[in-house]
Amino acid sequence: GKDFLPRGSGIVTRRPLVLQLVYDPQKEYGEFLHCKGKKFTDFSEIRAEIEAETDRMTGSNLGISNIPINLRVHSPHVLNLTLIDLPGMTKVPVGDQPADIEQQIRGMLMEFITKENCIILAVSPANSDLANSDALKIAKEVDPQGVRTVGVITKLDLMDDGTDARHILNNSHLPLRRGYIGVVNRSQKDINGNKDIRKALAAEKQFFLGHPAYQDMASKMGTPFLQKTLNQQLTNH
Repeated sequence: GKDFLPRGSGIVTRRPLVLQLVYDPQKEYGEFLHCKGKKFTDFSEIRAEIEAETDRMTGSNLGISNIPINLRVHSPHVLNLTLIDLPGMTKVPVGDQPADIEQQIRGMLMEFITKENCIILAVSPANSDLANSDALKIAKEVDPQGVRTVGVITKLDLMDDGTDARHILNNSHLPLRRGYIGVVNRSQKDINGNKDIRKALAAEKQFFLGHPAYQDMASKMGTPFLQKTLNQQLTNH
């Protein structure tokens, strides 16, 4: 696995990132539409270029733009898949963000998720009330039957002792046709410490296998299962 998407606190994704993953058994590199002919083999340079290209269009003080960055990544470790990374909902403007930042981000999301050929990944943290999820609320507006929405539940490892999200992950709480998949991402401390992606995936797998609430569903949880599911569902969609 490669670590190349910008991460941090606050609003990090400030332009849509159209990420096309291409299975290539021989080579591993990335290329941007705005850098024609240049192949990036150092994935830290890809992250730096995403950040620089974001700032070129939006300024360096947290402005946003709906003009996408297009990135294609060739690798023997991916399945063929196109993902669009969009800004998370924010309600209070900071830096150079406009007063109507919430409406602007909402409009940007709608540009993409209203397309019928798009599968919506509604990402929600396990340590917050799912009924208050902005992602599920917006997804339901454009996909009221939940036929093209996949629920992704994060921060399962940060839930209070004695609590779990089993009722969400078994699709009995707020059901979606395509269900929910739990993932455990690296913490900011892990990222700052450059924790290897492979070690993070191994730790994620161990979390599900070792947790009494999730042991029996561990084979249908985690980042690799999410990737495989999306590849299958987009092929059949």
